[in-house]
Amino acid sequence: MSVATEAERRRLGESFAELCAIPSPSGDEAACARHVAEELRRAGVPVESDAAGNLLARLGEGQGGVLLCAHLDTVPPTAPIEPVLGEEGFWANARPGILGADNKAAVAVILAAVRRLARDGVPVPLEILFTVAEETALAGAKAFDAARLRSDFGYVFDHATPIGEVVLASPTDFHVRADFRGQAAHAGIRPEDGRSAILAAARAVASLPHGRVDPDTTVNAGRIEGGTAINVVPERCHVEIEVRSLDRDRAEAMVAEVVDRTYDAANASETDVDVTVERKFEGYRLKAGTPAVEVARRALRARGYEPRPIASGGGSDANVLVAGGFACVNLANGTERAHQADERVSRLNLEAMLDLLLALVEEAARELRGAPSPALEGAWPA
Repeated sequence: MSVATEAERRRLGESFAELCAIPSPSGDEAACARHVAEELRRAGVPVESDAAGNLLARLGEGQGGVLLCAHLDTVPPTAPIEPVLGEEGFWANARPGILGADNKAAVAVILAAVRRLARDGVPVPLEILFTVAEETALAGAKAFDAARLRSDFGYVFDHATPIGEVVLASPTDFHVRADFRGQAAHAGIRPEDGRSAILAAARAVASLPHGRVDPDTTVNAGRIEGGTAINVVPERCHVEIEVRSLDRDRAEAMVAEVVDRTYDAANASETDVDVTVERKFEGYRLKAGTPAVEVARRALRARGYEPRPIASGGGSDANVLVAGGFACVNLANGTERAHQADERVSRLNLEAMLDLLLALVEEAARELRGAPSPALEGAWPA
């Protein structure tokens, strides 16, 4: 089974640094998309862009095959991005801010694999999907027309944990928005005439369960904004709360509790409140014996990793694709500290992901041809 050459590994590092140096917060991915599209065309791979800015490329002829997916956007940078490879072998930002390894490590690895396969030939047709706006509740994947896909199954490389982890379950996610309306008044002269929207919002937030509510469920009050001046009883306050659970019914029950407590806090504070609830993405559970999962298991073992099935509290483009009826597996990519100022990825993990992706393609070709695999020994871990 082939692995990357030293030249390919060097080019991978260079490509990764180039990608990270292009700022691409959600909604502003155009420069990164142009760079990626040009890299694909240089490899002789045609690429199309949809109205949302997602890129779709194909390598190889015919129906069926395998999809490889990563996203182009990052969370908003808080400092300029200057990728450096440190003495300890980790890529990081020389400035105090994100690196963008989420998800540009996967973008760079896919591009490196495409360069190899475009040159040497593909054993199975490939589709390459680079999405935008993943960090904003998977908006790019939602805008993509999944009916365009020809592949039998696919892989997303968007879980910032050690290589070997295979996401078999992902949560349903709800956003609750509450707009409190009180009564403005001069805070020093006649505070008794006012009704504080901020106080009502604070009571609501304080009454909620927070963090990990149970093994499957989390609640987070992530945003609060209100008031006009320090000497004015605040008339308005806006609060945003997220509820996630691997159990869809549990998620819905927790949302109902959040809404009830929000109204209770408004009533106790003699304020009004408007509450909206939006399901941002659906959760899923995959069976271990499906072809996409089995191919991942065999490829991981072929590269010396013990596959570890996990349930994740995070969402990815796989949530949208699975909800749309497309078989898709999210794989750990070996990056660390996603969304943090000390985000990093080791050079060895970056290169290992390239070797793993090449193994995935080979194992997928065997699966789709019905050929036996030398890496099939051993059962999926319990």
